[in-house]
Amino acid sequence: MPGNLPGGVLVDESYVASPAELNSLLFSANSDFWTAVSELQGTSGFQIEPWKLDSNESCLQRTLTYIKAASKLVKAVKATEEQKYLKAAGNSFAVFSVVSTPDVPCGNCFKIEILYCITPGPPLSSEEQTAHLTVSWRVNFVQSTMMRGMIESGAKQGMAEGFSQFSEILSQKIKVAEADDANSNKEKILASLHAQKESGWRIIVRFLGNFTFIFSVIVALYVIAHLHLSKPNAMHGLEYFGIDLPDSIGEVVVCAVLILQGQNICNVTKRFLNAWKQKGSDHGVKAHGDGWLLTIALIEGTGIIATGSSELFDLYAVFTCNAKRKTSSVKFRTSDPKWNEVFEFDAMDDPPSRIDVAIHDSNGPFDEALIGHTEVNFLKNNLSDLTDVWLPLDGKCDQASNPKIHLRIFLNNSRGTEVVMNYLAKMGKEVGKKIHLRSAQTNAAFRKLFALPPEEFLIDDFTCHLKRKMPLQGRLFFSPRIIGFYSNIFGHKTKFFFLWDDVDDIQVIPPALSIGSPSLMIILRKGRGSEAKHGAKGTDHHGRFKYQFQSFVSFNDAHRIIMAIWKMRSLSPEQKGDTIEKESDLKELQLDEGGSLFTHEDVKMSEIFSSVLSVDVESLMEMFSGGPFEHKLMQKAGCMDYTATEWELVNRNIHQRQTSYRFDKSLSRYGGEATTTQQKYDLVNQDGWVIEEVMTLQGVLLGDYFSLQLKYNMVNVPSKPNTCSVQILLGIAWLKSTRQQKKITKNVISNSSNRLKELFAEAEKDLTSRKGQADICTT
Repeated sequence: MPGNLPGGVLVDESYVASPAELNSLLFSANSDFWTAVSELQGTSGFQIEPWKLDSNESCLQRTLTYIKAASKLVKAVKATEEQKYLKAAGNSFAVFSVVSTPDVPCGNCFKIEILYCITPGPPLSSEEQTAHLTVSWRVNFVQSTMMRGMIESGAKQGMAEGFSQFSEILSQKIKVAEADDANSNKEKILASLHAQKESGWRIIVRFLGNFTFIFSVIVALYVIAHLHLSKPNAMHGLEYFGIDLPDSIGEVVVCAVLILQGQNICNVTKRFLNAWKQKGSDHGVKAHGDGWLLTIALIEGTGIIATGSSELFDLYAVFTCNAKRKTSSVKFRTSDPKWNEVFEFDAMDDPPSRIDVAIHDSNGPFDEALIGHTEVNFLKNNLSDLTDVWLPLDGKCDQASNPKIHLRIFLNNSRGTEVVMNYLAKMGKEVGKKIHLRSAQTNAAFRKLFALPPEEFLIDDFTCHLKRKMPLQGRLFFSPRIIGFYSNIFGHKTKFFFLWDDVDDIQVIPPALSIGSPSLMIILRKGRGSEAKHGAKGTDHHGRFKYQFQSFVSFNDAHRIIMAIWKMRSLSPEQKGDTIEKESDLKELQLDEGGSLFTHEDVKMSEIFSSVLSVDVESLMEMFSGGPFEHKLMQKAGCMDYTATEWELVNRNIHQRQTSYRFDKSLSRYGGEATTTQQKYDLVNQDGWVIEEVMTLQGVLLGDYFSLQLKYNMVNVPSKPNTCSVQILLGIAWLKSTRQQKKITKNVISNSSNRLKELFAEAEKDLTSRKGQADICTT
């Protein structure tokens, strides 16, 4: 096998598949792998030629051509990639690829060389075959140039981003082989644990076999025997039939002792029955589903005794993670319980932030019997350090005895990067726009900034001010588990983060003046966020930390992202219901007032098309039905490969769908693609429909700098039957600043106006002719 190229290794991973299967997925003629990669990377015009022998008939080779998406520095350019087999024998394959981009600056001076090596992977305990893939690269300069350093730096960044997406698609097609050493180590550790079970009689003897209980039973038996042997005496004093009062002080003392002993027997028996009810546990219950799998081995505890007392507890543990709960068995009358029990949580879509561990006494309700408490924060602990850990306990137990609990914790993801893409897709539905996966470099820098574990990834970030005595300019970061803030003002750095699980409330603070944008107040739960207290504006009357952020470039974007993550991550079912109800009321109010549903409210909308058509609204809505009529119109308008999903009900009378299509050369000389999210709803007080649309562009020059928003108002004219008025508004939401803003705005408005005019004219012509033919047939 050839050695790795000197530029560096881009992929070094093992997959659960034979080397031949992996080679077939990557390089067979009928594989759709490279098409999926090109779609994710935003390339267009992808074409693959069949494999053929080279001129020397010594090896197979083929050519791939595609148009790379425009970047911040380089416009969309054509690339040619030549792939050639260096080796294909047995279970070993090596493919050498040369990528040429002559249209980029200094493109004739260099070529990118990539080497794919497939070899047999490490063995698995499941005896499945594995294949190991290594991808290395280098820049081959065919001519000398002064731009060498800049070219190498840009190529390195581009290759890293491109092959992070390559690995993402590959992990969706083939499962990544987990490190067998870690799995076998986990299985060995768990297999060595054997839960200690005691027989019922042994528990009864240990629980009730003390002097007080035995003495109380003996006295009770003595009294019963006395009552059975005694004969009724003559009544004296104030006695009457059925009542035999004590006749001396000694008898009064004996009666008091009997009452106290009887009460003691009742209390001990009640305590034992309460503990016996909690005897069962969730030990050995296997998890189900795919996602984040959490396994906890509860080994033992030590020093768990009552403060200032020698009384022993009947101990059991309760684990809570992502609102799911597992309970151990009860260990009777002990300060050093031995459990050796294993608990598995059902696979979770979201990575857990923490585990809450509570030690209870089985005598009484949970809220009155909490003995000790601790927690494990996955964002502050290395998973390797949690495989064998002793955790100190806080609470009612005696701290002088150093109470602690012994755990072994394992957390792994069974779905690889698929769980990340599913999360972003779910986020996109909540927010109303597609959320893209950030590059590997961006995610790595984010994790390094806040010292986060490798499974954390960045969702979005916004520039804003942190309001304190002096406003602090910085950046707010959002990930599935944390909100982080970072500021660097002349070398003075401010950095903190807190968990979504700790957020108790989020409030919108209106601007103090009539100008400006609102600010966000994030309030944490009481007792949480102590590590981030230096960033808090203060505390409220409940003692909760408050953080106020203001001066967002786009307040609506930030608010929409924050509320979506908070609703998905930390709200209880009751809170989620309240939030959804509030949002529904807000949307209804916006509908009545003609407001916006999911588009940016701060984007200025201008009219680009207005007309009165000789068709009714119900007929015109066939343009948005997803049927043959819509496909026909879009094809005539220059929208190729048009696809549309079914309308789905998202909230009462609001429906939503997604569409995508490619631009014909008549629409865009650069080609490119468009994806849209549309929502439709009928007007409350008028006979008509409103359709709102958010459009994002790919493969278009500067297309990542903005998104388009359109609003279609279609209402029947009451005075004229079979007639409707159409008004279309368009706005541009700028995601990045550019000097070409005025020029882009002018071109977008002009092209959109012309396209919509032709589209609705064609629709009116087709619908009226169809109606005329129907009238003739009826006649």
